[in-house]
Amino acid sequence: MSVVKTVDVFARSIPRAVRKTNPRTRLAPIQRSIIRCIHSETKRSAQPAVAEQDEQTTSGLVNPQLSFPCLDNVENKTRELTGKRSLAGPEPSYTTGEHETFHSAEPILLDWGGVLPSFDIAWEAWGTLNADKSNAILLHTGLSASSHARSTDRNKKPGWWEKFIGPGAPLDTNKYFVICTNVLGGCYGSTGPSSVDPLSGKRYATSFPILTMSDMVRAQYRLLDHLGIQKLYASVGCSMGGMQSLAVGILDSERVGRIVSVSGCARSHPYSIAMRHTQRQVLMNDSAWAQTRGNYYDTLPPHQGMKLAREIATITYRSGPEWEKRFGRSRADPSKPPALCPDFLIETYLDHAGEKWCLEYDANSLLYVSKAMDLFDLGRELQEATAQRRRENADKLSDRFQQEESLVATCNLTLPEKPYEEQESSAEIMASASIPEGQPVSSGAPPEDLVRGLSPLRDIPTLVLGVASDILFPAWQQREIAETLRKVGNRSVTHVELGEDRSLFGHDTFLLDLEGVGGEIRRFLG
Repeated sequence: MSVVKTVDVFARSIPRAVRKTNPRTRLAPIQRSIIRCIHSETKRSAQPAVAEQDEQTTSGLVNPQLSFPCLDNVENKTRELTGKRSLAGPEPSYTTGEHETFHSAEPILLDWGGVLPSFDIAWEAWGTLNADKSNAILLHTGLSASSHARSTDRNKKPGWWEKFIGPGAPLDTNKYFVICTNVLGGCYGSTGPSSVDPLSGKRYATSFPILTMSDMVRAQYRLLDHLGIQKLYASVGCSMGGMQSLAVGILDSERVGRIVSVSGCARSHPYSIAMRHTQRQVLMNDSAWAQTRGNYYDTLPPHQGMKLAREIATITYRSGPEWEKRFGRSRADPSKPPALCPDFLIETYLDHAGEKWCLEYDANSLLYVSKAMDLFDLGRELQEATAQRRRENADKLSDRFQQEESLVATCNLTLPEKPYEEQESSAEIMASASIPEGQPVSSGAPPEDLVRGLSPLRDIPTLVLGVASDILFPAWQQREIAETLRKVGNRSVTHVELGEDRSLFGHDTFLLDLEGVGGEIRRFLG
């Protein structure tokens, strides 16, 4: 017997008097036309509940079905992309416009044993390199930025650090030759998961090897070698770039004259690792990614997972104080009833941020580059383990991939059979830490492993800048860098912390605060 017929029989079986008088058993008329399998291919209208709502209201039901325009939008976009994909082909090129490209025909060995037989680095530059090539500044980007930090004659689109670079700017192009690259693993012209593997002729996708910050710096060093730049005037970076800026000096302390690390860290903190983990999980659980295991380049991109990942990231990029001033508890339209879709202004802001970005950056690049951030730790123990691993894998460069075994996948990580269990209570952890009330657990003396790890930076003048309202890279992490450098004997450490009275923009302060961040950089560079 069909579902509709069963319901009709049940309705007729109820006494007529009860049907007329008892609102708990009163049934709306069954419309066969609106019953369908939830897995059918039938398209839903933008407001699927409107017709049903009118019918239910006239039948006496008090609570109408909510509408979900946010989900309708996702479904509509999926249909549009699916239609376009059949005509447009693979993923977009992921570029912000014209840039220079350095090609290394020599293979590069990566810290976790992967090898790229060759690679490209997209780069742009501003200013003039002087005769002895001593005025070069290497600018490192955040996670998702391209090499386009400032507009050029070839690409007049404003760059992500437009006001910080130029004549008289903090990175003064009257004095310095400023170079910015798209990182290895990125998708704006440098080799990354969306690039074609020259050995297989197919896109790397998730056969791309795991990366580290040091791998990205090694690739940048290849570019500097190509340009004949033996020593940088300064290495400057913010956020993930602040990590790379420190890594430059760790890899070769003789190759950099000054270091600037803004809103960065010397080792990734569990909180930031956790936040990036959640972003990767929502992305990887997008059906477009999960069903292809990241090989989506000729099909539908995981736009919904990317949108949600960006929304999570945006929460960590900006601050509570700024949002309180900008949005408060205001709703987008107070005259309308509350909705489960974006309703408060802050919700509409996050929705817009995710929607705007979900197709601008390659999903696999987000996975690989964010994982590289998680792996970042300048402690000596990890440095020594990495050096040993590189020695063990050095022969991968000598046979030039002529052995098939060099192409065997090495990513065989499995979840532990026994899940993590709490070893001690939170109270016991706090008691053993013996930290004064009101101070974070990590506010004690720098760990000896980190002191030993940062010893190569002892003689390099360093500016470390943090922001009190930053929740992704909290200000204590910049204090840790400064304290550790002083402990190794560096007498040229400048540490600046912008309080909420000077900046309310959280982690994104480095993009917005020309006076606070830019002014300190200008003074430090001289």
